Formats: sequence, structure tokens, C-alpha cells
Amino acid sequence: MLYDVGMVPIPFFEWRVIVIATIRDVAKLAGVSVSTISRYLNKSGYVNVETERSIKAAIEKLDYAPNQVARGLAGKKTNTIALILPDISNLFFSDLARAVEDVAATYGYTVILGNSDDQADKEKRYIETLKKKYIDGFIFASQTFSTEEAEMLTKLGIPFVCLDRGPSKENASVVRSKNKEGAKLAVQHLLDIGCRKIAHIYGPQQLITAKDRLIGFEESVHHSPWFTPTLLEAGDFRIHGGISATERLLERHPDIDGIFAGNDLMAIGALKALSRKGIKVGSDIAVCGFDGIQTTEIMTPELTTIAQPIYEMGAMISRLLIKKIEGALEEDLTYELDVKLLARESTLAFTPKVNQ
Repeated sequence: MLYDVGMVPIPFFEWRVIVIATIRDVAKLAGVSVSTISRYLNKSGYVNVETERSIKAAIEKLDYAPNQVARGLAGKKTNTIALILPDISNLFFSDLARAVEDVAATYGYTVILGNSDDQADKEKRYIETLKKKYIDGFIFASQTFSTEEAEMLTKLGIPFVCLDRGPSKENASVVRSKNKEGAKLAVQHLLDIGCRKIAHIYGPQQLITAKDRLIGFEESVHHSPWFTPTLLEAGDFRIHGGISATERLLERHPDIDGIFAGNDLMAIGALKALSRKGIKVGSDIAVCGFDGIQTTEIMTPELTTIAQPIYEMGAMISRLLIKKIEGALEEDLTYELDVKLLARESTLAFTPKVNQ
């Protein structure tokens, strides 16, 4: 359909120029300096009552809305926290990061992720870069966070909390699971199903988690007549390390009927090594891991594991940091969370040998 333009009423548009007031405009109208306005807005210094009235009247007259980003920078607070992880490819830390991000978001915080690869120099670069961006606080899940770095952050007034361990001589809230108790739970489960010669693949001993799990294992078995230190084998908390460690254990002790691996990735490596040698996991030999990562449910056979409350750990450590940032944390404490046994095919199908 065609329209005659001459018959169509032409609407009248009223153009308005919208002027956005700046902090300088407020200062000029109130008859004070910009720095005085900044002190008033950020409550960072003394402003007398009469001046406050003048500033408030100027703000109302100009309909001034402070730039929240600028205010955040002025107060060195951006509602941003940093999470420093040692290895994001380890699904334990992926699940932990999810919890940290979920909880932080409910409090209006954004999370920046840093992967240190357990390298002290790389972690230091993260800290140096992020502290210049007015990060409100740090969560350190790495094992390379040093006393020197902790002291530096404390002097700068940047709060931090830690997973598993805090730096020595420095107060820090720490969240971890009961690693020694978890190792003992794993050993007891293997004994209960009929295992009589249990090996342990332990993680890097500079890590408190690996050390505590090794201690828990040794305390459980050192009085057993079958125990010998050669049933202990070093791993690296990775799948390949679990494969290599299992191969070495089988060379020394082809008759082992149980393996407790210090984390789930090494336990998965043990499953692969045993499968390659034609050993049936679950019936011929029982395998138990530690962590409770999601991958354990899709393995064949499904992997028995000592499950840490990963999501709860991430949620708790996030809440602790935010409380510390907002001045609501009364004191730094260490929180140890319970673990639980998730018994699955890799142990439940085990059949003890008659001669054992």
C-alpha cells in the first residue's frame, strides 16, 4: 500500500541535551576541592558538617551519580578475587574453582583464575600483576605460596586464605580435608574386603596432602606381618605417574592384592597399568583412590575412592575470604572437613585368594 506523504502528519521531536555532571562540577558548585568530594564519597577522611551539607546539596542539585568503577579504584576495592591453582587439568581443582566462583557470585564478586603449575616464579608473577589491579583478596590452592609473599600481601592489606596449608609464621585461614583419616579409611576398607598385601602409591612429599595420606597409610599397616617399605612407591599425582608406579610395584611384588593410590588420577593410572598386564581390577586386585573427582564414576570398573567434599571446600574458602575482605572474620582458623568412602566395583568385586 502506497501513502501520500503529504497526508501523513509529521511528528514533532523534542531534542534534549543531557549533561552528565562530573565530580569537578560538584566540587565547583559546593565550593570545595575535588579531593574533598572524594573523601566525602569514599568516607576516607574528615569532612566537617557544614561542608558535608554543601556537598550533599550540590550532588542533589546536579543529580550526580558517582562512577562506581572509579569509586572502587579510589578505595582500592573492585569486588574481584584471585584463585591461584597448581594444576587446572586436575579435575579436583576444576570442581573447586566452580564452587569458589558460584559462591563469590552470590556476594557480587568476580573470580580471576591463575594456574601456577606449582612453579613459585609463575605464582609470584601472578601476585605482582594482580595486586596492581586492586584485587580484593587471594585464594591460594597452590603449594608454592611462601612466607615472603604472605608478609608482602599483609603489608599491602590484601587478605588471603589457603587450601590445605598456610605459610609458616603467618596467620591465614586454611581449609582442608582429613587426609590422614581418609587414608586409614581406605586401608581399613581394603582389609575388610579381604586384601592381605596392600601397596601405596604416594604423591610428592612436599605437598601436605600427600604427606598426610602416606602417614595415614603407614600408621594403619606398619604392624602388619606382610608390610615392608618396598610396598611404598612414589607417584606424581598424575595418571602417567600412577601407571609407572604400579608397574614398579608389580615387578617387586607380583602378589599384591590391593593398591591405595594417593589421589584419583594415580588410581586411574593404576587401573590402566593393571589392565595392560591382563590383571582384572576388582576381582584379582582391589584399587582405591582419593579425592572423589567425577571421572571415577565413568571408569571401567568404577573406581572406589575416598571422597573429599570438594564443592563444600571451595564454598567455605570463598566465604572465608569474602568475610576477611569485608572485615567480618574474627580470627584465622584451620578448618578440617570430613571425608567419606565411596565403595565401587574396583574393590567391591574383589575375591580373596583361598591361600591368603
